[in-house]
Amino acid sequence: MSVNRERARQDALAIFRAAVARVDPFEMLVSALSIEGGELVVRTELDEARYPLADYDRIVVAGMGKAAAAMARGAERVLGERIAGGVVAVKAGYADRLTRLSVVEAGHPLPDRGSLEAADRILALGRGLDERSLAIVLISGGGSSVACAPADGLSLEDKTATTGLLLSCGATIQEVNCVRKHLSAIKGGRLAAAYRPATVLSLVLSDVIGDGLDAIASGPTVPDPTSFAEALDIVRRRGLESLLPSSVAQRLRAGAAGSLPDTPKPGDRAFERARTVLLGTNTLALLAARKKAVALGYSSLVLTSRLTGEARLQAPLFLAIGQDIAASGFPLARPACLIAGGETTVTLRGSGKGGRNQEMALAFLSALGKSPAGGEGLLFLAASTDGSDGPTDAAGAFASREVLRRAGALSLDPDAFLADNDSYSFFDSCGALLRTGPTKTNVCDIQLLLVI
Repeated sequence: MSVNRERARQDALAIFRAAVARVDPFEMLVSALSIEGGELVVRTELDEARYPLADYDRIVVAGMGKAAAAMARGAERVLGERIAGGVVAVKAGYADRLTRLSVVEAGHPLPDRGSLEAADRILALGRGLDERSLAIVLISGGGSSVACAPADGLSLEDKTATTGLLLSCGATIQEVNCVRKHLSAIKGGRLAAAYRPATVLSLVLSDVIGDGLDAIASGPTVPDPTSFAEALDIVRRRGLESLLPSSVAQRLRAGAAGSLPDTPKPGDRAFERARTVLLGTNTLALLAARKKAVALGYSSLVLTSRLTGEARLQAPLFLAIGQDIAASGFPLARPACLIAGGETTVTLRGSGKGGRNQEMALAFLSALGKSPAGGEGLLFLAASTDGSDGPTDAAGAFASREVLRRAGALSLDPDAFLADNDSYSFFDSCGALLRTGPTKTNVCDIQLLLVI
């Protein structure tokens, strides 16, 4: 059985790594972007766009997000000296070596002074653009934080406090971004407006459920369908209005009353010469995981790419399906690999340290400990594709009977750590964290359940 457990852990790692490799931002960029017969061509399985290079006197590149530097390196590989300049903003530790573009490292998940500098420099690129300019904008998850331009009357501290409140109350990423867009001078289509009348080509790596372009990095170059009224409703429903900085609450109320211009909507002139192409998604990563699992000899099923909700509440579903597989071979024959993806949330109740994937793994472990004897052949891994789960240095964590035994030997109670949202400390003590380091990509999370 120990041989099988070790094999399961190594197989889970190989499957996860295959998923991350499929959405490597550099490889995706150089595969999608090419120069053919005097045209810049961007081509994916679902889309194609062509830009005659003779139409442009100047090409600049801007980027924001955890994958932006690696994407920028791909753009440099394809375009070389055709790039007149530009700047990309990344999470600290996610920088890459670039030759024609500057890199600014900034805060995530909360913006910092580097975020302000990055946004200022990205917006400043617009001052040198005209009708014969092409602006290539590289967008990935984390862009909302690493490029932060507070709207008039707001400070970095105002936005940081607001973002912290939203992240700690269990708000969805769509809700978080709706509010952030209405506190920003760059998000919600405002970057496209700043670059007008240039042609704007946005290349996007999706980190949101359903791949809504207006939600990825808060949609800096696409129309914003949300409104001030919706943003105000979100903070009220979440019980945050009285906790917000007064300047933020006043802005949301003024915008909802029609006293401030809203974000650019569909049909706005800011988007006349703007186009967006989606390069990578969670679904593509999950399909790569399934392919690897099959190659390793597992019957495999992708359950969903849209897993949402409280992380701790999703874990029992994986355990239940795993128990079905172990008991009856339904819905998969053993050895089996169940795969899912998405982005869950955590409502903070304690003062511990962790992330949504570690919390899900800990909840799985808690449920496993309460289930009847058995489950020796189950291994659960929940991890973030960017290598950073919450404010920790771990991508996620493993959960199994073996981890439960280690916890018991150390007198660690999973339920006590779960109550304190302290999943990181628990798994660190048990030697069950997955540490990958920065992957320089970001397409939400992946959950793997192996039944051997």
